[in-house]
Amino acid sequence: MTDNSTHAYISSFFLVGIPGLEDFHCWIGIPVCLMLVLALMGNSIIIVTIKLEPSLHQPMYFFLCMLAVIDMALAFSVAPKMLGIFWLEVHGIDFNICLAQMYFIHTFCIIESALLVAMAFDRYVAICIPLHYTTILTTTMVIILGLGCMTRATLMVLPCPLLIKRLPYYTQNVINHTYCEHMAVVKLASANTLINRAYGISVALSVMVLDLGLIATSYIKILQAVFQLSSQNARSKALGTCAAHVCTILAFYTPALFSFLTHRIGKKVPPSVHIIFASLYLLVGPAVNPLVYGVKTKQIRDRVMGLFFPKKKIHEK
Repeated sequence: MTDNSTHAYISSFFLVGIPGLEDFHCWIGIPVCLMLVLALMGNSIIIVTIKLEPSLHQPMYFFLCMLAVIDMALAFSVAPKMLGIFWLEVHGIDFNICLAQMYFIHTFCIIESALLVAMAFDRYVAICIPLHYTTILTTTMVIILGLGCMTRATLMVLPCPLLIKRLPYYTQNVINHTYCEHMAVVKLASANTLINRAYGISVALSVMVLDLGLIATSYIKILQAVFQLSSQNARSKALGTCAAHVCTILAFYTPALFSFLTHRIGKKVPPSVHIIFASLYLLVGPAVNPLVYGVKTKQIRDRVMGLFFPKKKIHEK
């Protein structure tokens, strides 16, 4: 495909992987594979457990199911290509497939961020206004919040590939990354990319500021309510219900913030460090979340133990 018979459009990109660490790619693929397996198995167990246990049919666990589905989709959208690069030396990726991967990765990330906000709201209602919990967080409200999370992400990310499609790509096709990250793709364009860069930064900042602000507000209210409780046992129990959610927030936002900051203001940070953290941001959460909720949530832990060790459960009864 040509532009006025003078330039040839690029039809595919070359994903380098982790620059400077090419000799270690085969070893780096091992933890990537393990995290993919953990993400798929762990989140599947969470979904099946919640489906089979009637006592877990509550808003908090419905949100957790949504989170598990998004975690599996996120891991599966990035890990197979990473393994292809690390183990099979398959670096090439079609232009349109690259845009599709970029779209789904960023969409799933924004959906997950929104779900963490919804889960924070769930904890706020459960602890601060428990008498209204069942009337506020009805099944219909949970569905509306879930659809809202998906709609927001879909609409916010959709302009990114559309804006990239209008750009000409003539000479550069090497992406120094393990996946098709938005800014890494934009930088290769043979034209002014101010609109693309401005929109990408505005989306990232608006999601982080809004979602982290809402989560922080919820937990400030929760802490205020908890410290007003007279019983130490009641305080511990209330905070215990938030432990898994807080761990999930830290696992999701810590590498995300580091990656965002180093990509834009950390000029002295080696590219390999940035790429490693950007990749961890997409894989650690999906792999760790099922373990966190399995360990920290007694209802899920007991049900999983019952599924895998039924005789032990009967013996304990």
